[in-house]
Amino acid sequence: MAADRTPRFYFSLRSPYSWLAYRTLLDEYPDIAAAVEWRPFFEPDQLSEEMLTEAGGSFPYTPMSRAKHLYVLQDVGRLAKARGLRLTWPVDRAPVWEVPHLAYLVALREGRGPEYIAAAYRARWEEGRDICDPAVVADIATGIGIDARAAAGAADDPGLRREGLRLLHDIDRDGVFGVPFFVHGYSRFWGLDRLGDFVGHLRQRTAPAGRLPEPVGAAVGLGPRSVDDGHAGGCG
Repeated sequence: MAADRTPRFYFSLRSPYSWLAYRTLLDEYPDIAAAVEWRPFFEPDQLSEEMLTEAGGSFPYTPMSRAKHLYVLQDVGRLAKARGLRLTWPVDRAPVWEVPHLAYLVALREGRGPEYIAAAYRARWEEGRDICDPAVVADIATGIGIDARAAAGAADDPGLRREGLRLLHDIDRDGVFGVPFFVHGYSRFWGLDRLGDFVGHLRQRTAPAGRLPEPVGAAVGLGPRSVDDGHAGGCG
């Protein structure tokens, strides 16, 4: 079977490196930002993991060592300072990552996907807020004009859980083991320092004459399948 040629950017609202890649995409490569599918990456809670296992999938997860955690604190601080970005480290208390990431699907459904990502990243990485708190998600939703109750309760919505299962299955299928992660056909690029390589690859492979593919779904989306479109339960 031929590889899917749609370029994809797997982002996580949890990851500081994903936040930095997001800022770099918008600031330096807006044409690429508009041409790729944006797909949320999130660590599954117990319910999502059970659903994924039952569907025959798996999730790549390696707990971070203390030494790596301390390194990340230093490294991200340096990178943010070099880019002139304000950084406030959040404190995660018993996080459930479906809370902010499935809320993104609500925003996407209401045509506010880019606004939600911007507001959620700002809340977490510039304001140090706990985006796994449904009250914080409700506040973000209110600020961008989407249904606050639906966004705050997204992790409890069976339909959005099914859509989350499809996303987890796609993460498994694409071999995504960390973020930011960029996919095009059989080519994979992992990490902030590979973003430039992905940009060069995509421009060369998809647009020899300098023209990128048409933008996918108003710059931020999940590709041709809509949120909870009836295919999510089958994971295929």
